[in-house]
Amino acid sequence: MPLLDALTRALDAQDPDASDHASRVASLAEIVARRLGWREQTLEPLRLGGALHDLGKLAVPRQLLLKRTALTAAELARIREHPSAGARLLAPITPVRPALPYVLFHHERWDGDGYPTGRSGAQIPIGARVLAVVDAFDAMTSDRPYRRALPVEAAIDEVDRCAGGQFDPVVARVFVGAWMEGAINLTERRAAVA
Repeated sequence: MPLLDALTRALDAQDPDASDHASRVASLAEIVARRLGWREQTLEPLRLGGALHDLGKLAVPRQLLLKRTALTAAELARIREHPSAGARLLAPITPVRPALPYVLFHHERWDGDGYPTGRSGAQIPIGARVLAVVDAFDAMTSDRPYRRALPVEAAIDEVDRCAGGQFDPVVARVFVGAWMEGAINLTERRAAVA
């Protein structure tokens, strides 16, 4: 889809690691969804949501995305607008509408302390709950301007520790299980089915 390609290129110009991150998130999300028993026809909106979940960062000043020091409260609030901004950008594009809830709610938390709406538990669409886990894992295991990547084992422990708080406990356990069984492999920072 040419418009989506243009938007993802624009996001890459804003944040050079964005497309690699989005690709890894989409791949990891599909692995988890398949293990949760999703049917093939339900995977496409999840793939789109994974690929486009951070598109709203186009509305965030580049200097905030690349900042090497701690964010102020105002800067953090600005970055936390990206799920809503992404959903607004994508809403007019009919083919991606099924992915909008995943884009909008991927930073909600199981315990209700997330954003943008503070939804909790099953109020959060399952695809957004899947994206929350895999997005956090990929972020933890990737270098960021303000910190080095965590070792994979530490990120897995964090996902496990946050099950039932930040993350849907079932989704977190499925993700950790997939990792432990070797279904997720991070070779050259790419997720692949083993």
